[in-house]
Amino acid sequence: MKEKTIDYVLRSTWMAVQKMYNEEAGRKDSTMATGFALISIDPEEGTPSTALGPKMGMEATSLSRTLKAMEKKGLIERKPNPDDGRGVLIHLTEFGKEMRDFSKNVVLRFDEAVKEHVSEEELKTFNKVAHTIMELINNKRIYKSIKNTSTKTNTI
Repeated sequence: MKEKTIDYVLRSTWMAVQKMYNEEAGRKDSTMATGFALISIDPEEGTPSTALGPKMGMEATSLSRTLKAMEKKGLIERKPNPDDGRGVLIHLTEFGKEMRDFSKNVVLRFDEAVKEHVSEEELKTFNKVAHTIMELINNKRIYKSIKNTSTKTNTI
């Protein structure tokens, strides 16, 4: 049998986690993206809309779509940012806070289940490997851009 690449293991594992989270969220007529957004919003102070995308690692278009759906379901409300007249704060409604608690419990249950089957030492190794992969990517140490050093052009 052919050895699986690190990419394959990461991708297939994340896809399984994503499917599991979406199935759980579906029980409450929600999605993983919505649950992740709920967890990322400060339940007391609200969160600037511009801070959510980077915090969640989402593109602006996807985030905008998610926030519109959340607003439509009554999970969030947008309020002017008192510290920045141009900005908007995303606040959780009471229903949003309830759903945030549900989402948080889903994530914590996943953590508990993994910790029941994986030793503390194995988790430390997993976290160390994941951290190393993130550093390699963030520091662009995997694919370096190759600049064309040749200034000579062919002319006819």
